[in-house]
Amino acid sequence: MDLLALSDFNLVARYGGFGRAARAAGRPKATLSRRVADLEGSLNLRLFERGARALKLTQEGRALFERTGALLTELDETAAAIASGGDTPRGRLRISAPLLFSQTAMGRLAAGFALKYPEVRLEITTEDRPVDMVEEGYDLVIRVNPDPDETLVGRIFLRDRLVVVASPNLSRPAGDLAVPAIVRGTGDRVAAWSLMTPSGRSRLAVDPVLRLSSLVMVRDAVRAGVGVGRLPVSLVSHDLAAGTLVQWGAVEGADIALWTLYPSRRLLSPRVSAFLDYLKEAFPKGTPDELAAFVPG
Repeated sequence: MDLLALSDFNLVARYGGFGRAARAAGRPKATLSRRVADLEGSLNLRLFERGARALKLTQEGRALFERTGALLTELDETAAAIASGGDTPRGRLRISAPLLFSQTAMGRLAAGFALKYPEVRLEITTEDRPVDMVEEGYDLVIRVNPDPDETLVGRIFLRDRLVVVASPNLSRPAGDLAVPAIVRGTGDRVAAWSLMTPSGRSRLAVDPVLRLSSLVMVRDAVRAGVGVGRLPVSLVSHDLAAGTLVQWGAVEGADIALWTLYPSRRLLSPRVSAFLDYLKEAFPKGTPDELAAFVPG
């Protein structure tokens, strides 16, 4: 297989069109088109569906892109490392991280990493949705309690837990009376929360009076005394220590686990390994208190 033609195919697939790929690489569009056509001819496969306005990978094209894109990147990185005489992290590093972790910690983490590794061009996007690492071009993703994925490997680098907190001015009602509650999102229709307290398991009836899209917003509303909220202990650690919020109990269920994930078939590049090591240095024990240190007081 012609590696140059394969490289050009991956370039076009990554940018979603011959014109965009040509502009990004500074290469003639006709050259890219000819090389991709030659590759299709040598494989006797159609790799793209060519429409009047759109270019779309065929099933075979997508399979080839997913299996060869990472390998070609590794070849480029290996050649660059050999040419430079070492394994110094360099090049672009694209990371997808969840909203709350990005709001509380990622800015400082990214700044520290950039100072330590000035030859790495770090790009971080914030989103809670699942992403296709190959299709969207990510080197690493950070996710909370991700679903199992045979195509990815990873490790837990941080743990947190949910607690129910309220303003000290808000009293817990007696019996089965509902307490005003602030919830994240629109899907939580549960009328009661199960809590673990020093005296055992208890049931807290709730009446959602606010539905907000971020946990930082939930925390701020709880601080204002609107109602109770379920929040990660790292996000309210300073408030609990200062007495501006009080804990009513811990939420039953599994702890919150933050994972770093990357494609299992790809050898880790120096820049990905460097970022994983940097996270380990920032959170050596992986405890909520270590994450709380990044949250403004």
